[in-house]
Amino acid sequence: MITLAPLSPQDLDRVAHIEVRHDQIRYSGTVSEAFDAAEPDVDFHAILNDATPVGFFKIDRAYATRYPFAAPDGLGLRAFMIDTAHQGCGFGTRACHALPAYMTRQYPGRSALWLTVNIGNPVAYRAYCKGGFVDTGQIWPHGDAGPQNVMVMTLVSI
Repeated sequence: MITLAPLSPQDLDRVAHIEVRHDQIRYSGTVSEAFDAAEPDVDFHAILNDATPVGFFKIDRAYATRYPFAAPDGLGLRAFMIDTAHQGCGFGTRACHALPAYMTRQYPGRSALWLTVNIGNPVAYRAYCKGGFVDTGQIWPHGDAGPQNVMVMTLVSI
């Protein structure tokens, strides 16, 4: 069963084993890079299969201040990754489906979850669509690895 759980800045050892393929690093970065970045408005989260961490992602609480396409009360999904050994098992899709309820519990009052996905990464694009994200039709031209599709997921209200 896939669940999502918050991580503290001291929890690197819980998810340090999570790695993506070498060609995916330019899109997601690494877990170590995420922890080393020390971004004050960014929180870490684990994707668990039962109790075993199989993935990782960051939530950017100040996403709209950096990305003008995002709603002011939105959140940003960044560095979403599933460990190489667990890719292709549906964990990413199931994690995305769990995001609306989880985000609403963790970040009450937020309306949407935004992300950008590189145009040259069609596998990730399809996975996000399958997981419930919607392409806004906008292109963010300033991605580190090139132009990005802008996607959004509406969060549930409690």
